[in-house]
Amino acid sequence: MEILENFTLVCDRSDELAQLTEEFYSELLEFSYCQPTPKVILAEREPVRFLAGFIAAYTAKCPVFLCNPNWAKQEWQQVFDLVQPDIIWGVNHNELVIDNHKNNYQLTITNYPTIMIPTGGSSGNIKFAVHTWETLTASVRGFIEYFQLETVNSFCVLPLYHVSGLMQFMRCFATGGKLVISPFKELESYQLDKFEPADFFISLVPTQLQILLQNSNLTAWLSQFQTVLLGGAPAWDEILEKARYYQIKLAPTYGMTETASQIATLKPDDFIEGKVNSGQILPHAKVIITNEKGEYLNNYQTGNIIIQAESLAFGYYPLVSKVKAIAPNFLTDDIGFIDNEGYLNIVGRKSDKIITGGENVYPTEIESAIKATAMVTDVCIVGIPDQHWGQAVTAIYVPKNSNHSVIEIQNLLRDQLSKFKLPKHWIAVEKLPRNSQGKINRQELQEIALEILKNSEK
Repeated sequence: MEILENFTLVCDRSDELAQLTEEFYSELLEFSYCQPTPKVILAEREPVRFLAGFIAAYTAKCPVFLCNPNWAKQEWQQVFDLVQPDIIWGVNHNELVIDNHKNNYQLTITNYPTIMIPTGGSSGNIKFAVHTWETLTASVRGFIEYFQLETVNSFCVLPLYHVSGLMQFMRCFATGGKLVISPFKELESYQLDKFEPADFFISLVPTQLQILLQNSNLTAWLSQFQTVLLGGAPAWDEILEKARYYQIKLAPTYGMTETASQIATLKPDDFIEGKVNSGQILPHAKVIITNEKGEYLNNYQTGNIIIQAESLAFGYYPLVSKVKAIAPNFLTDDIGFIDNEGYLNIVGRKSDKIITGGENVYPTEIESAIKATAMVTDVCIVGIPDQHWGQAVTAIYVPKNSNHSVIEIQNLLRDQLSKFKLPKHWIAVEKLPRNSQGKINRQELQEIALEILKNSEK
């Protein structure tokens, strides 16, 4: 297909991309002869088949729902009930019941193709942010202008159904670049000399960065990349310092599915020099900080983060309209401030806020301080109902060494955190439940903590 002429894909079966795209496209055309534009669920596991289906749906102007092939039966049932798809690519749905008469939602926007990207899966409530080719390419334009590029090459180890993987494809596709795809688990056996990392971006989540930094060969390989984008979840000081020590050209980012990936990014030079924030705002976006009354705040004043961007989604399926439902002001769940140099600093999430003894506590600050002790490999801070304090700050953590006691960790924290921020409960576990992006379901952990504390009192 002509649309693929300037784009280079490197992965298993990449030579089949054009042929598979034609096959998917033909299937859509054949279906369209019988009834209106079909709604497509795309959950192909193989990257080439996924991209072929995605490009075919765009070319045929069909609404396409990007889905995680590893969702459990309950999640798939939720998706099918919501979407009522006409065509399903890449998932076995024989055991699921699809009632096509239950809810036949229709997209009311006419700016096709519409691209539904999943979000919210970690909480068990899957939503689809409704994007278009225009919102995704607006993000690409902001990216290339911010980094002063003409062509983007990317080494992708993140899932293509997720905005973090999809936007790597979009940047390469829109600029005529090269996209190399490899499963993250196979990096140790990947022939690292196949291409020149200095010409490539790579996007990682913090847990992936941590794993790579534990392998000297992969650390040396990572240090050669043009830029290492880091997002998906807050990173902790230990891995940031280690990345800085090895001169990894790290670019911590702030963004979300609703904004088609990052709207703020810290450039590698700033990171190497020691800055620790989310960077400056990309050209296609604007960030406003307000108080609870909606009044604009000045630099260094902490408040609600509101985003304006050309890359904003139109809303969540099926509640969309001909004008952007979440624009022009998208109120996020995040709290932060902008400094005098225009750098965005994230303090925490409103929904994660713990109120203990009348004081507001944000888990991110405490988690970073605990990780900086180097005595834990992972930690999550939650608030547990408490008759005296309202909520008790509780640390659920994975000890690095069984010889380290909670008292040792607490002693190191006393000079770092105010007394009301110190955890009142400490619960050691073998592993914290994280999704593929490294995010934790805090509500689930709260329930686990309550059960453990309840049993310990018996």
